[in-house]
Amino acid sequence: MGEPPMSVYEFVTIWRIAAPIASVWNEIYHSELWPTWWPGVESVVELEKGDELGVGSLRRYTWQSKLPYKLTFEMKTLRAEAPSLLEGVASGELEGRGLWQLSSQGGETIARYDWQVRTTKRWMNLLAPFARPVFSWNHNVVMSWGAQGLAKRLGVRVIEERED
Repeated sequence: MGEPPMSVYEFVTIWRIAAPIASVWNEIYHSELWPTWWPGVESVVELEKGDELGVGSLRRYTWQSKLPYKLTFEMKTLRAEAPSLLEGVASGELEGRGLWQLSSQGGETIARYDWQVRTTKRWMNLLAPFARPVFSWNHNVVMSWGAQGLAKRLGVRVIEERED
């Protein structure tokens, strides 16, 4: 009996935060600090330093979700263009690509996160045909925690958060 096929997920999360783009960028860019404000992020460990912009850096992320499981994966930074673009490639228990795109509207920031990943855990791939809606719901919960945590850290409010 072979391995079940990896399940592919594509998520688009949009946060509209009542804060200047530089402040939002600073918090998202410095992911080593996420565990201090983003519930669900258990740890971020830098494995390799990148260049002066962080390109080439490698970090290991461990996430605890609403459901009783953890995910650990590494993320290598491919692009960092302050204050508007941060892109990385994931490997480990999740494999794929993540892209933050930030834009400014007045004093507000729109942060869009595109997350295209495949699961590599056998049990997740076996359950995917039935549990996909639950895994998607769980992702949305964790991202909502991020929006609320970021707003609290910056002392502002979330104007809008949605999944497209």
